[in-house]
Amino acid sequence: MQPLFQIDCLRVVMYPCLSHFHVREFSRTARGLLANVACILLIPLAFVLPAHADEPPVCAGKNLLAEMERSDPQALADLRKQAAETPNGKGIFWKIERTGVEPSYLLGTMHITDPRVVLTPEEAWAPFDHADTIALELENLEPMDIARALLSRPELTMLTDGTSVKTLLNSEEVSRLEIALKQRGIPLFAVAKMKPWMLLMHISLPACEKRRAAAGLAPLDLALIRIAQDLDKTVVGLETAVEQMEAMNAVDSAPLLRTVLQQLEADDKLDDMFATMTDMYLDGDTGMFIPLSYHVLGTTASEDAGYADFMKYMITDRNIRMAERAAPLLDDGNAFIAVGAMHLIGEQGLVELFRKQGYTLTRLH
Repeated sequence: MQPLFQIDCLRVVMYPCLSHFHVREFSRTARGLLANVACILLIPLAFVLPAHADEPPVCAGKNLLAEMERSDPQALADLRKQAAETPNGKGIFWKIERTGVEPSYLLGTMHITDPRVVLTPEEAWAPFDHADTIALELENLEPMDIARALLSRPELTMLTDGTSVKTLLNSEEVSRLEIALKQRGIPLFAVAKMKPWMLLMHISLPACEKRRAAAGLAPLDLALIRIAQDLDKTVVGLETAVEQMEAMNAVDSAPLLRTVLQQLEADDKLDDMFATMTDMYLDGDTGMFIPLSYHVLGTTASEDAGYADFMKYMITDRNIRMAERAAPLLDDGNAFIAVGAMHLIGEQGLVELFRKQGYTLTRLH
């Protein structure tokens, strides 16, 4: 969920975000940042251009787990123990079965363009080709529809209650944030009225991945939709764009802004973190995502005041909603469901929720 595109539709999406603020209050940098974030705030990499002749290289970085194996094996063992305690923390592709119903399938996705991700797992393609219905988090990736969603709820993207990033942090944190943003070429005033979740999306992918998306390379989710449409399959969404925005907006702003600050200050580790996460996804080690993330940031989930809030609104509540809306598809059978891999794991993950609906789930990858 990052700013990736340089197309005219960015301006169409930008101005709804600024409807409560005079446009002249924002610099050219600020307007560009808001435009870029707005265009992709709901669907990672949704609006793409035709690919350039020279395809940008796949992101490179060292695997932090391999490094920890050499430098701090005990810390790695602790992370693996945490991951092992996460229900269904191993696996990204599952078969869903119940007597009398044709099997369906569940794929956990990663919203990036790396061809290893887009083509993985191999076991998923035959069920995908055979499926009657393809269900994703969102059905529609059209930019004008995202623009309409933004236009309808500008208060979800901008701070309209008199607060700003300066009032959400203490003075020492504000100074650190200003320095960290300046290193990225972003003046603090440019984001002063931006909801922290929008800023977090802007900084969460390395530049190499942004270049690949800007060159027109599609992530796994978008590739699935395009292929499904080419095959004239029924494509449905388990959420709406506004519902996703509301979930992100519900997360408490102050702790989330502190997470933004932590990530900005760990920017030198972003490429390595991204490479490691990709390797873990390919290995199906999704239970390691959260423990490793906190290890890189130098803290733990229990020490993060915003962790429970984030998990409730961004993961658990959405899992429950998606499971309820997927139920009729599973009852009909022969559905292929693809959502972010984080939605599969844990006691309230889709794997467990589908089991509670009476289905047997078997890991295939």
